[in-house]
Amino acid sequence: MALFEVPGWSVPTAPVSKLAQSTSKKRKRPAAQDADKMQSVEVNLDKLMQKLGSVGKHQEDKQGPKKKKKNHGKTTGGLDAKVEHATSNKGKEKVSSPPGGSIKGSAVEQSVKGGSGLRKKMIKQKKSSKPDGGKSEQQPQNVSPTLDEVSGLTSLQRGMKESLDGARFRWINELLYKSDSSEAVRMMKEDPAVFHDYHSGFRHQVQSWPSNPVSHYISQLSSYPQNTIIVDLGCGDATLARGLSLKKLKVLSFDLISDGAYIVEADICSHVPLPGSEPSSSQMSEGEAQVVDVVVCALSLMGTNWPVCIREAWRVLKPGGELKIAEVASRFTDVDEFVSLINSVGFKMKAKDDRNSHFTLFEFKKIARTSRTDKEWSKVISNGGILKPCEYKRR
Repeated sequence: MALFEVPGWSVPTAPVSKLAQSTSKKRKRPAAQDADKMQSVEVNLDKLMQKLGSVGKHQEDKQGPKKKKKNHGKTTGGLDAKVEHATSNKGKEKVSSPPGGSIKGSAVEQSVKGGSGLRKKMIKQKKSSKPDGGKSEQQPQNVSPTLDEVSGLTSLQRGMKESLDGARFRWINELLYKSDSSEAVRMMKEDPAVFHDYHSGFRHQVQSWPSNPVSHYISQLSSYPQNTIIVDLGCGDATLARGLSLKKLKVLSFDLISDGAYIVEADICSHVPLPGSEPSSSQMSEGEAQVVDVVVCALSLMGTNWPVCIREAWRVLKPGGELKIAEVASRFTDVDEFVSLINSVGFKMKAKDDRNSHFTLFEFKKIARTSRTDKEWSKVISNGGILKPCEYKRR
């Protein structure tokens, strides 16, 4: 009697796995039917390839060579889809190879898989052909501010320095125009760097001008006879003297601060340290002991007492000497009144050039005059308001 035998029940002694295999109702297909199925698939596939080939050729002939390249990619995709559709409809069940193996059956699988593999390969080649190796995002570059080779400043620092230098120049410029020359002398004595800062800013301003009056005078005076003595009142950097040094013309330069070479220190609106005299009587005279042929005042009539500079120019000039004045056009309230004031000191205007939009040029000749009292000179000096101060817009 078997273990745990129950009346009315019987347990088979054969293993379950063998029993399941022996009692399976699933019908096996013979190998011959599988071979027939594979042959039908091959025939249908050949027909499909021929049909697709004829359709593709017809479309190429119709569309022309321009769209041939585009259709190549589409034909590949369509072939994959149609092959997959054909194999799925004709053999939804798994197709097993015949006992001897089928070369064409494996070829079908390779052709089905090869379409998608070819497409992936083309996409990979397209990505690798990009300059950045297929990466769409560019790597950020670390851009460091460039340093100025001379000053060691970055472009931002250099710009800020230029702004500060420009502001300082405008501040000094306004003081020089709106105060007496004695105040300018005191300021320069207390801080000699003011003179340097002012002319550094002035050189920067000159770069934006359509022309520079000093350059005009260098060109004009170059044709003067050798040994002509020229005085530059308010010379700045002594650009005129440097430009005429090779022409054998003697240029004496005067300004508030000496450079130890070209520039002689002097308050040109008070006294110029050169020989010359005023008339000593009521008789007409051009003074005595003068040695100067030409006096140049290029943008130098600054300070509220600038008419004294014109008086000093008359004193040091030889009889018949020349006075050349260049001034900013916007400073003139009335050009005729300006010319009248210069003439009252002892000059006669020879020429005026106002063709330049920024500057007006004047040429005067020294003439004889009588002596003046201090009261009369004070009246002349009080008319200095004929020239407005040169001001810059607030920023």
